[in-house]
Amino acid sequence: MKTKVILLAAMLMGCFGAARAQGIMGGHVTGNIQLDGQMSREDTVIGADDVPEKLLMNARADILYTNGAFSAGLRFEMYQNPLLGFDPQYKGQGLANYFVAYNGERLSVTAGNFYDQFGSGMILRAYEDRYLGLDNALLGFNIQYRPVNGVVLKALAGKQRIYWGYGDGLVRGIDGEVSLNSVIKALNDSKFRMTLGAGFVSKYEADENIVFPDNPEYRLNLPLNVGAGAVRMDLGYGRWNLQAEYARKGQDPSIMNNYIYRPGEALMLNLTYSQRGFSANVQAKHVDNMSFKTVRSQTGEMLYINYIPAINKQHTYAFLSMYPYATQVAGENGVQADLMYRIKKDTWLGGKYGTDIHLNGSVITGLDTSYIGGAGTDGYTASWTSFGELYYADISLEVARKLSKSVKLTATYAYQLFNPVVEGHASDLYHNHVVVADVSWKINKKHSLRFEGEWMGSDSRYDPAHGHTDRRAGDWIMGLVEWNIGTHWFVSASDQYAYNDGIGNYYNLSVGYTLGASRFQLGYGKQREGLLCIGGVCRQVPASNGLTFSLTTSF
Repeated sequence: MKTKVILLAAMLMGCFGAARAQGIMGGHVTGNIQLDGQMSREDTVIGADDVPEKLLMNARADILYTNGAFSAGLRFEMYQNPLLGFDPQYKGQGLANYFVAYNGERLSVTAGNFYDQFGSGMILRAYEDRYLGLDNALLGFNIQYRPVNGVVLKALAGKQRIYWGYGDGLVRGIDGEVSLNSVIKALNDSKFRMTLGAGFVSKYEADENIVFPDNPEYRLNLPLNVGAGAVRMDLGYGRWNLQAEYARKGQDPSIMNNYIYRPGEALMLNLTYSQRGFSANVQAKHVDNMSFKTVRSQTGEMLYINYIPAINKQHTYAFLSMYPYATQVAGENGVQADLMYRIKKDTWLGGKYGTDIHLNGSVITGLDTSYIGGAGTDGYTASWTSFGELYYADISLEVARKLSKSVKLTATYAYQLFNPVVEGHASDLYHNHVVVADVSWKINKKHSLRFEGEWMGSDSRYDPAHGHTDRRAGDWIMGLVEWNIGTHWFVSASDQYAYNDGIGNYYNLSVGYTLGASRFQLGYGKQREGLLCIGGVCRQVPASNGLTFSLTTSF
């Protein structure tokens, strides 16, 4: 920690020195603070364990100093002890992020911790999500150069954060992107739009001896440098737009693929058409052996260099998101179609204010593979044109309509197929029907109410005697009421109840107060165990029963 503080002080002095040289000693400081706490007690019905610490807490403070083109920042974090669902290795406190940066018209340079991504992230994405407990920030240098308008060149190098340290592997990357409409004058005002990009990332990790219990004498010839490259295109004409990106990774034996030597690849396609009152989108994805980490022996979600975006709809309602799908980097094929249409107002179907219709469907499967061998071989062969085991599928119809100036109704029906194998469990497919009714009522300028009712019917069963221990199983009903009082207060109450072939009654009460840039929220109730997923990346959330509170403020 002392080394970090000394390094940060030196970096800040350098930044201030440069500011003095240019006569711009002004500048200002901004920041934000977030504190989340939790108290939980044992509840054998929902599977909540006793928490010895009684009070768990995550806290962070981000401070940013800006002065013209120069900036410097730091983040202090505390996990004493981490909230339930966060890795215990976060336990502790200290300086977790620090940087100085220069952002000029043509050149940008960052030294210290930084976040960035190439394209959609399939070969590199350094990012953090505080709610998932993920932070793979790079510590090193990041340089961006814009020689002319429409051209961006990047170069970076660094090591990835893992909890309170950094992985042994070294990440190096270059990327370039050019907008033809900005570079070629004849295309400046054209309906035709094209942007091209390409990137390359290399990771270095020292050699090691992987011991196989069945064959202790067997030694792998591990690649010390593993490269991944990607090309991408964003093509548009009028109301049409096509995005395509293809990535390929070299031989990368690791614990995530059972130390096979098969190269990895991924393809993402996204076709969109939009006009006033109507839009359509079709996506397709192919992923094959694309786990890409700086440390070959690291399991779980930490130390990923890349990110494979989810292709299915990210639902927000409770029962629609009860069985979220996590991207399978080992291999998957998927398609998604999304349609949005607005029925005009003052028509029989549109009513006085118009009606919005949203239809979405997705299907995701595994790869159709043929086994070759285990560690030290290519592992398997896979077909691009055929599909393997069904992982996930859903179709949802959402209709939103204003019933009056102050009342709006949103109704949703969805049918889902979920394969527990994606969570590491052997079971039959779950077939779920979900119905949601969401009514918002703006009583006046200061008060509003929202009512939400949900129902889910599922053929999944909670039956520990026969090995079925998923507490999400069964048929459920839910009710929720939210009341916004003036501009400062809100109160909400909800209850989720498994009334058939399931277990649990999950009630929650919460109250919140907002004043300016500060917000405080206090809640009491039960949390069901399951997965919390954002963008196809998930973490396991254990059951809890007790008090939660959150405070956020910025300045």
